[in-house]
Amino acid sequence: MSTFQAPKGTYDLTPPDSAKFLAVREAIAAPLRDSGYGYIETPGFEDVELFARGVGESTDIVTKEMYTLTTKGGSQLALRPEGTASVLRAALEANLHKAGNLPVKLWYSGSYYRYERPQKGRYRHFSQVGAEAIGTEDPVLDAELIILADQAYRSLGLRQFRILLNSLGDKECRPVYREALQTFLRDLDLDEETRRRIEINPLRVLDDKRADVQKQLTDAPKLRDYLCDACRAYHEEVRALLTTAGVVFEDDEKLVRGLDYYTRTTFEFVHDGLGSQSAVGGGGRYDGLSEMIGGPALPSVGWALGVDRTVLALEAEGVELDLPVTTSVYAVPLGEEARRVLFGVVTELRRAGIAADFAFGGRGLKGAMKSANRSGARYTLVAGERDLAEGVVQLKDMESGEQGPVALADVVAELTKHLG
Repeated sequence: MSTFQAPKGTYDLTPPDSAKFLAVREAIAAPLRDSGYGYIETPGFEDVELFARGVGESTDIVTKEMYTLTTKGGSQLALRPEGTASVLRAALEANLHKAGNLPVKLWYSGSYYRYERPQKGRYRHFSQVGAEAIGTEDPVLDAELIILADQAYRSLGLRQFRILLNSLGDKECRPVYREALQTFLRDLDLDEETRRRIEINPLRVLDDKRADVQKQLTDAPKLRDYLCDACRAYHEEVRALLTTAGVVFEDDEKLVRGLDYYTRTTFEFVHDGLGSQSAVGGGGRYDGLSEMIGGPALPSVGWALGVDRTVLALEAEGVELDLPVTTSVYAVPLGEEARRVLFGVVTELRRAGIAADFAFGGRGLKGAMKSANRSGARYTLVAGERDLAEGVVQLKDMESGEQGPVALADVVAELTKHLG
């Protein structure tokens, strides 16, 4: 065993399980690529202040969970705890919003880091696929993103997830609600840390998962009662668009999400088969974030879906993904001349788009055929000196067990025909 192990709260992706993660990433990305979203990749670390301003100084992410470091030059950096602030920073730096085609539609995939108490479904290193539509205020855009996430999950075979939907209002109506909520919360029996949160970001108290806190929040003011006419109309349009598209959702007036930058539409995808870590993804509109990080006014909306939690959701539902085969043909040479010839055949097969592998290391026939079985290959090519003298190789169907000679010159064409 190696002297070193993966750090606490992290995981390694190794075959064959890693194929599930690749398939999930591809399934989430596919509808985005088909809807005009271009790929973006940002550094794994950013200026600490980007997240302090964007995510919110009062959030658990910034106050408790960020991995921070000081460079040799004295700069304060943080491993990225989420994707939106980084993507928006990159879009502004590249002046994508000035290209004249708004919204700027971007998707991304990567690793994120939070110092959290490790448990199933909650890791210190995790993977997400996200999407952002930057620069346009339009309920159709909000609905589009929710529909695309729903489409991605359904394409994977997931069925037992729920979509929670809420509106957080905007800079006009939310301050009025904030004041009413603060007045209500100050009279409750809460610990000192929660009382500090009341003064900084009282909406986050609504997201408190403790039963004794939730019990006291039963009669809390409802944000829906404070929405201005514009926000109410906007939210109703999003709801109507989702309904027309056949996307089922649940109104959740306590849904606030864990980041300070959300405005108006906010949503979460949850799966009840995951226990306490039921959220598999979520997002919302963040119309003021660009200005928070020094950019112009760019109303935007986006989401991020957890790859690891999506894999757990698939396992909870017993969904088996139709994964691509890693090896279709396995070549077994018997002797040095056969090694050279069959390696050439394997190279040709790969160039023809056929997944092929080779019995490396000069093993005997018995050991090589065991490897062929373990590879999952549909066909095995076997050749020795006598076969080469006759200009053929032996082609074995690993399912039926049938075996017969095929001319060397015809091997690629024959396998292409069999494998379609």
